[in-house]
Order: sequence, then C-alpha cells, then structure tokens
Amino acid sequence: MTTGSGGPTPVAVVTGASRGAGKGIAIALGESGATVYVTGRSQQPTDSPHGGTIAETAALIDEAGGKGIPVAVDHGDDEAVAELFDQVRRDHGRLDVLVNNAAKVSPVLPGGFWEKPLEAADLINVGLRSHYVASFHAAPLLIANGRGLIVNTGHYGAVAYFHSPAYGAQKAGADKLAADMAKELRPHNVAAVSIWMGGLDTERARAYIDSLPPESRPTARRESPQFTGRVIAALYAADDLMHYSGRAVIGAELGARLGVTDIDGSAPLSLRYELGGPPEPHPTLW
Repeated sequence: MTTGSGGPTPVAVVTGASRGAGKGIAIALGESGATVYVTGRSQQPTDSPHGGTIAETAALIDEAGGKGIPVAVDHGDDEAVAELFDQVRRDHGRLDVLVNNAAKVSPVLPGGFWEKPLEAADLINVGLRSHYVASFHAAPLLIANGRGLIVNTGHYGAVAYFHSPAYGAQKAGADKLAADMAKELRPHNVAAVSIWMGGLDTERARAYIDSLPPESRPTARRESPQFTGRVIAALYAADDLMHYSGRAVIGAELGARLGVTDIDGSAPLSLRYELGGPPEPHPTLW
C-alpha cells in the first residue's frame, strides 16, 4: 500500500477490528506497511464468545510489517468516535484510508423479523449510522491528505435477501452512503466505495458451521478476512482510484481486476449469480 506517489507511510483506521473481517483487513493493511488504528470494544478475550481483542489485532499488524495502534471505541458513542479521530489528527494530521466495518450483528435465528428480539435493528445504528459518524470525522483528515479512500464493508444482502431485513437495510444503506459521499468528496480527490465480501472464514462463521449437523455444513472455499484488506491496499495504490469512487463493487471481481489473490494464492470467486447480485452490473457496479 502506497500513497500512489511514494509519499509518507499510509495511515488507516479500521473500525470493528477485534476479530472477523475487520481484523483481517487491518492485518492485510499492516502487511502493506500502513499504520493502522484498530478500533473495537473488546479489550479482553472473554469480551466475546469468539475471542479476539484490539490489542491482539494490533500486535498481528506489527508482526505483519505495519504499526498497529489499538483504540477502545464503542461506535455507538459519538463522543468516543470524535476522540478517535482527534487522536489521529494529533498523531498525524491526516488520514489515508477509513474502513467502516463495525457492526452490531445479532445471532442468526429462525422465524420472521417480528418474532426476533427488537435489538436486531441495532445494526442500523452501529453498522450504518456509525459508518456515517466515522466518515464525518474522517473526511477533513482525508481531504487534508490530498488523497483518500473510504471503504464500507458490503455484501450481496444489499440487493438480495440475506439473514434479515435489518441486515439488508444496513448493507443497502452502506452502498448508498458510499455513492453519495463519493459525489461530495470527488472535488477533494477522496474516493468512497462499498466492497461486497463473500463468505468469510471468520471465528463467528466457523462457530456457526461447527454447530450444524455434519451433513449440512458447507464445503465451499471461503475468503480469508485478509483478502478484502489486500484488495483495499491495491485499490488505494491504484492510479485510477477515483474511477471506482461511488461504486459498490464485488471484492472478488475487483481483486481479479487488480491482480489480488487470497493468502493461499487462490482467486476468490464472485457470487454475483449465486447470491442474487445483478446479472448485469447495477448502475453503481462496474
């Protein structure tokens, strides 16, 4: 990951990076040499049944060749988010990349939305509104840098049913945020995109799969959480970064276009047809 002009070490913020997609993205950005601020609520391994802490992720970033900076942040607390970006401003005075990944995901339960706890709608707060708040505070730092990138972690659930109405609304909203923020940021050479991830090999996914009867467990290869981070690093380094601004892109397709492979050297497959993506690119898709 470079600034595209051989400039200073890139600075990134990855929200919700104690585990899962955010953790993998943060590590991959560290592999590219970036300084990565790792946010999340988990400070002890027991804070989540799936383990993981912001300090553990930061240490793995260091091992990967970058610099990890753990910052405990509840992304439902606007003041805490403001303080995070104040810290980035004090430390660096600029920002290269913001990855909006923090989300309050509820367990996947059977039944209709009216039969599940109302807390499922919290995903629209920490997961959509929180993307807006982080971007609000990040934008001046990205603009000050003269070149920047906001990434919302997206999914095919933006256009097809997946998990729940709240999940679909959050993913569709993340795409629209990227599209509209991109329009306002374009004069400042700052891009905004939503990157759709496929099935990920995360702690949560492994626990869910292990809970299924052996005959029901999926066997398809899953993307590593680092793959999307590799795609983000390559996108930011691309000379035509602004070409993608405002779009919702399928990570596997963008990775193929940028020559990015997964950590095992494989090329993840697009699930455009399997998961209901538009058979022809949506206006915000290439």
